Amino acid sequence: MMPKLSLIAVLLLPACGGGETTEDLTGEQLAGEVGCLACHTDRDACAAPSLVGIWGTEVQFSDGRTVTVDDEYVRRSITEPGADVVEGYNPIMPTFPLKDDEVDRLIDFVRSLG
Repeated sequence: MMPKLSLIAVLLLPACGGGETTEDLTGEQLAGEVGCLACHTDRDACAAPSLVGIWGTEVQFSDGRTVTVDDEYVRRSITEPGADVVEGYNPIMPTFPLKDDEVDRLIDFVRSLG
């Protein structure tokens, strides 16, 4: 049986990329390419919360603070994944080398999910 972290690492290998261009990818396609959708599925899972329907809702962090899901929160979650960990989850999300426009497309994708 493969340990959970090893499985996550295998699922995230596409994030290491091969220098392919992402300019023409939509936010959803980019999320798949980078590996976001390996953990952030359409329902809460043991690895990560669902992104579906979170926009504009309030989430609670492991330290008790709360925040409304908006552009600023999602951007920080992508660029500094360990800064604000959602209650009930471990800080396992890696940092990805993303350009500003790629982060913008990922934010647009999360917003589109409601």
